[in-house]
Amino acid sequence: MSVKVGDTAPNFSLPAQNGSTVRLQDFRGKKAVVLYFYPKDDTPGCTAESCAFRDQYEVFKSAGAEVIGVSGDSTESHQRFAAKYNLPFTLLTDKGDQVRKLYGATAAFGLFPGRVTYVIDQQGVVQYVFDSMLNFKGHVEEALKTLQQLVK
Repeated sequence: MSVKVGDTAPNFSLPAQNGSTVRLQDFRGKKAVVLYFYPKDDTPGCTAESCAFRDQYEVFKSAGAEVIGVSGDSTESHQRFAAKYNLPFTLLTDKGDQVRKLYGATAAFGLFPGRVTYVIDQQGVVQYVFDSMLNFKGHVEEALKTLQQLVK
């Protein structure tokens, strides 16, 4: 089962690269969340996608949203990845891909974990889902378009 537009985003609790625990429900009523699942730290596509989110991070913040990246990599891997590319947002470790499975952001081409972005409004409702393994910048562009529609 995959999460679709109009669904309430499933709550989760995962470790962040800074050692804290992030709970989706903690954002409810406060901020929209751009939740992006990506296959692996420090690979060409994931680096391009994460750097595109980095480059627009201030725009996301001014639109009232927090950006959160999720992969199965360790917190230590996330720390290195975030430091190497100056990523200002939170990266979460989804060991065993439990949250990825919960959202339905599963295997692309039957080989790799999927690359899926969810825009979740302040009430916790999914407003947009973008699923593309190869259109890295499209994840950022489409999420921004959706957020800009929400604040109108």
